[in-house]
Amino acid sequence: MATTKFRAVQILGKQFRQTSIRHTIAFSTAPKLLKNPVDIDIPTHTGQKWAEADFRLVRFENASKEVNTRFAIDLIAQVPPKEVKSRIVSCDGGGGPLGHPKVFINLDQPGNHTCGYCGLRFLKADEHHH
Repeated sequence: MATTKFRAVQILGKQFRQTSIRHTIAFSTAPKLLKNPVDIDIPTHTGQKWAEADFRLVRFENASKEVNTRFAIDLIAQVPPKEVKSRIVSCDGGGGPLGHPKVFINLDQPGNHTCGYCGLRFLKADEHHH
């Protein structure tokens, strides 16, 4: 039973290979403006801008270039610094799989101290001893 099914697959496969279909695709090496230059010239968070004739714009032939205008560096700057009472604070970026390696930040010097991974700021609260 299995050999007859296998034989039928072999016969159908040979017939399928013999009737190959050929497609012709129009190809041109001439550069062509695909999108509006105003839409292409939107800078990314790294300041990346592409010229109109740049070959990398081919990836936007069927779709428009989408740039997120809410850059992470601007969003984290809106978070106020955390006031702590200790001289040393640890930051793990939220902990778990969503965070970053734990770092310890020394707060002896006055002012804000920023975590090098996530950009959160820490500030030692001023304490007056009497």
